[in-house]
Amino acid sequence: MADDLDAAAISSQRRAVPASLFAVCFALACINAAFFPAGLLSGIWIWGADGLGIPTDFVNVWAAGKLALQGQPALAWDWDVQRQIELDLLRQDFPGYFAWHYPPPFLFVAAFLAQFPYIVAFAGWAYASFIPYALVMRAIVGRGFGLVLAAGFPALFSNTLVGQNGCLTAALVGGTLYLLPVRPVLAGICLGLLTYKPQYGLLFPVLLIATQRWTAFVSASVTAVVLALASWLAFGLESWQAFIHWMPAFSQAFLTEGKATWWKLQSLFSLVRYFGGSEALGWAFQWVLTAAVAVVLVTLWRSPVRYSLKAAALAVGLLLTTPYLFMYDMMVQAIAVAWLVRIGLGEGFRRYELPVLGCIAALQITFMLTGIPLGLIANLMTGALVLARAGTWWRRQPLPSETLLAAA
Repeated sequence: MADDLDAAAISSQRRAVPASLFAVCFALACINAAFFPAGLLSGIWIWGADGLGIPTDFVNVWAAGKLALQGQPALAWDWDVQRQIELDLLRQDFPGYFAWHYPPPFLFVAAFLAQFPYIVAFAGWAYASFIPYALVMRAIVGRGFGLVLAAGFPALFSNTLVGQNGCLTAALVGGTLYLLPVRPVLAGICLGLLTYKPQYGLLFPVLLIATQRWTAFVSASVTAVVLALASWLAFGLESWQAFIHWMPAFSQAFLTEGKATWWKLQSLFSLVRYFGGSEALGWAFQWVLTAAVAVVLVTLWRSPVRYSLKAAALAVGLLLTTPYLFMYDMMVQAIAVAWLVRIGLGEGFRRYELPVLGCIAALQITFMLTGIPLGLIANLMTGALVLARAGTWWRRQPLPSETLLAAA
């Protein structure tokens, strides 16, 4: 199986990266590379020129970590306590809450970052979390262009601007998918680490069971249990009790009352609510989509279709099946795109693929400029590219070089 992955990477080297694809990715990468150092120096990123902290998502990570370092980790989930820490840090008020709603194991990351001054922690997290993501993208694409694609992916701007964890999520999803055929134990470890994002915990187990990948399944389960036990020992049982106690409040605020505003979410559920639909209608649409995606993925993964398409389909499927999807979570879409680019560089892009990829990037950029929630359309278009490549997968016969990967 490793030989097949290497052979695919070597064959992709024989084709030049299309000039239009390289130009767009390189231009976006340059914008990302230039904006944030300039923004930090000019006072429009992390800390304002007026000496006040700029309220963004990362403040809840630093505040939760500070509470953990102070020996009060369970208070990280208390909205009012968390907000007071954030106000003291930023030295200015802000509307609403930047609430901490991650499972206790993610406090390890937060506590580590909170040891540093806020600016150092914020910028350090943004750049350090980019590294594994970029390396995974490089591995998937199979050549150096993967680094340019990683740096130029539009959602990276949104993720870095607010100090979110989209790069880490994409790295773990991509690492799981890249390693699964060749290093199932390591793939399972990546998947176990991904449990800090519970909304991605539905499709992976279903597909691992459906395709009888028991080594990866057991490895992921053991990793998740070890993480949970480690967080219990480090932060106490009270942290888990607080997490469980506050979860209904988070769900009520974000998925019932729309406290984060519906336009910020990129799921089918939120789109229904954005256009005035009821909560019940939103859930009905979301569950129908989730069930349909699960059925398609199980069928696809049990078929002889090449592994690259299975991996791309699962990456975009994760985004379609969760109602709780912000633009920074769209970093996972980069993993699906990377698998499609891998195929395109190896076999040649179909005439419609590059224009569609351009439209997907434009939709993300349009959201950043206008606030119109277009992420669902971008995900559906990505899924359509995958299915178009797969064709009638239930009848397709694999190429000889794909047999081992498809059976893995």
